[in-house]
Amino acid sequence: MSTELTVNGEVRRVHADPMTPLARVLREELHLSGTKMACGEGFCGSCTVFVDDDAVASCLVPVGHAEGRSVRTVESLADPAGALSPLQQAMKDADAVQCGMCFPGVLMSLSALLESDPAPDRDDVREALVGNICRCTGYERIVDAALAAAQAEGNGS
Repeated sequence: MSTELTVNGEVRRVHADPMTPLARVLREELHLSGTKMACGEGFCGSCTVFVDDDAVASCLVPVGHAEGRSVRTVESLADPAGALSPLQQAMKDADAVQCGMCFPGVLMSLSALLESDPAPDRDDVREALVGNICRCTGYERIVDAALAAAQAEGNGS
């Protein structure tokens, strides 16, 4: 079956059973490997993407439900020339990335936070990360980097 959706600003037609998880279609058909599939049950957050500007666990969203909708993946965060977003740069500068499995979902969850609240506090950042499981860090560098990114974006840097 054919489904049309807009992925990272580009209209795409995919051929998959409408019940196939969006995460699987993004990775296997569209070759957007930034979205990770870890638990496959919506608990870990590694597959977080935006669907119509809402952060969702794409392992739980059937591709048929994305018909005609806008999907943004972690690949959309950097600009087309490859410059990192302020959030990505802050994570790099803070050496917050460990194995990388959870990180696309962390970036998308924090991007959702920063889009809705450009000046979050430490508790806001921690709450935004509740649905993201990272087994490699203690989260403190991630929280610090998110706050640094918010400050950089607020200062026009």
